[in-house]
Amino acid sequence: MELVKDISGCGIAGFINTDGERVSGVDIVDSITLMKDRGNGLGAGFAAYGIYPDFKEFYALHIMYDDEFARKQTEEYLERKVHIEQHGGMPTRPIKKKRPMFFVYFVQPREQSTKAESEEFRLEEAEEFIFKLVMYINERIDGAFVISSGKNMGVFKGVGYPDEIANFFRVDEYKAFCWTAHNRFPTNTPGWWGGAHPFSLLGWSVVHNGEISSYGANKRYLEMYGYKCTQKTDTEVVVYLLDLMVRKHGLPFNVVGKIFAPPLWEEIETMEERERQLYRALRMVYGGAMLNGPFSIIVGFRGGMFGLNDRIKLRPLVVAKKGANVYMASEESAIRYIAKDLDDIYMPKAGEPIIAMLTDEAYEKVYGIKERTYV
Repeated sequence: MELVKDISGCGIAGFINTDGERVSGVDIVDSITLMKDRGNGLGAGFAAYGIYPDFKEFYALHIMYDDEFARKQTEEYLERKVHIEQHGGMPTRPIKKKRPMFFVYFVQPREQSTKAESEEFRLEEAEEFIFKLVMYINERIDGAFVISSGKNMGVFKGVGYPDEIANFFRVDEYKAFCWTAHNRFPTNTPGWWGGAHPFSLLGWSVVHNGEISSYGANKRYLEMYGYKCTQKTDTEVVVYLLDLMVRKHGLPFNVVGKIFAPPLWEEIETMEERERQLYRALRMVYGGAMLNGPFSIIVGFRGGMFGLNDRIKLRPLVVAKKGANVYMASEESAIRYIAKDLDDIYMPKAGEPIIAMLTDEAYEKVYGIKERTYV
């Protein structure tokens, strides 16, 4: 009898050193490439944190352009809205296939109306400014897409297998304390350069295996708060929901996990009174943010890494630890290939959030500030 491997779609992987020690992209490329049969060459990508230590005070805009006209329009807009400390084409290697242009801009907001240009923004104001800038470019400038927009981090993604995308963007030449990766098998959305994973906004990045069947409801919910879904795939809503609930509403990650993957109503009714009231309240207030469908996600963020799968575990997620390193992946083999003699390895329960945070000392070293922000 022939055995058929059920790969359950895309492959995801990620790891973080909670002490903030940076390593090259070689390990994450090896990890995700081991799961090459989870993709079909129509999308792959990487997110990396800590890669721009010389510009850690600036927002690093990775922008994809279809043509020179889109680049000219975008740069004219940026010159009016932000101070550009430095910019240029992203380092790449030659490839034979047709591909967009990629540029990086290190920027700070520039107030145009009520304040002098030299007056500094508060962090909350600055991040809301960058959020609106990203929404404007992605929605209003044809042929331009902001791939990532966080501080001291960046996203590298496109059409191809993981090893091809890694080679194109020279991922092996970057060093980061946190890496995530994706190998895509598009189902009901197109395979294109901007639609590859990770999806990112500010310091958030999301890689996802599965399908968000609640995309329509999530999209309408987000539009009430000014988010514009323009990337032509369901996963985009996840990164925006995280930004809304954590940055804007101040919710902790364990609560976000309960919103994304809540118990069924019949399960809620059997809980103790206090827990039952909590889940009822979350379902009523954040019903539009609940994620339906099979999924496992790995999230990179300003202070660490977060993992979660759906409430009935229709997509796999494996977690492992070794010293200050925390690993997550679709398959155990993808972790063991790059990490030997693990301290612990397990599959989290359905809907159980896994959170790995930088230490306080590491956070200060990476971002140059002692006080943590919303995460």
